[in-house]
Amino acid sequence: MKNLLVIGLFLLAMTSCEEHKQQYFAESDETKTLEAGIAAYEDGDWATWRGHFADTAKIYVNSKEPVTLDARVNELKAMTGAFSSYGFDKEKDHMEMVIDKNDETWVYYWATHNGSMTNGTNLSIPVHLAVQFVDGKITKEHIYFDGTEMNAAISAMQAEAAKESESTE
Repeated sequence: MKNLLVIGLFLLAMTSCEEHKQQYFAESDETKTLEAGIAAYEDGDWATWRGHFADTAKIYVNSKEPVTLDARVNELKAMTGAFSSYGFDKEKDHMEMVIDKNDETWVYYWATHNGSMTNGTNLSIPVHLAVQFVDGKITKEHIYFDGTEMNAAISAMQAEAAKESESTE
C-alpha cells in the first residue's frame, strides 16, 4: 500500500510538472516591428510604415468597420498635415506581445500621443493599439483613442481657413 501511495505521488508530480508555453513577451520580433512602424509614422515615412502590413490588412479606427491600408495612409497624411510636430511619449509607453488562447499573436501598445497643431494648439491623447501579426506582418490593427479634442481643433482650423478665404475674395 505504501508503494502504491509513493507511485501515485510520483505520477502526480510528473504530470503536474508539464511545461507551459510562454504567452507574454516584453520583447519579440513583432514588438520590434511595431516599434519600427511607430517610428515610420512619426517620421511621416508612409512607404516604410505600410511595409509592416500585409496587403490584406484590416485596420479598425475606433470602429467595428475596417478601413483599407490605402485609406488609412490617406487619413494619416491628412491628420499629420495639421500638426507641426507629433509623436508618442516613449518615456511612459507600454508594449507587450501575447500569444492568446487561440494561438494568435497580438502586440498591445499603450501610450500618449502628443502634438502641436499648425495653429499652436497642443494636444495630448491616450492611445491604445491592438495589433495582430501573422508571419511577421500586421494583419489587423485596432486603434482606440478619444478624438474629440483633435477633431474640434481641426474643425476650428478649417473654419479659420474658410474665414480667411472669404475675406480675401
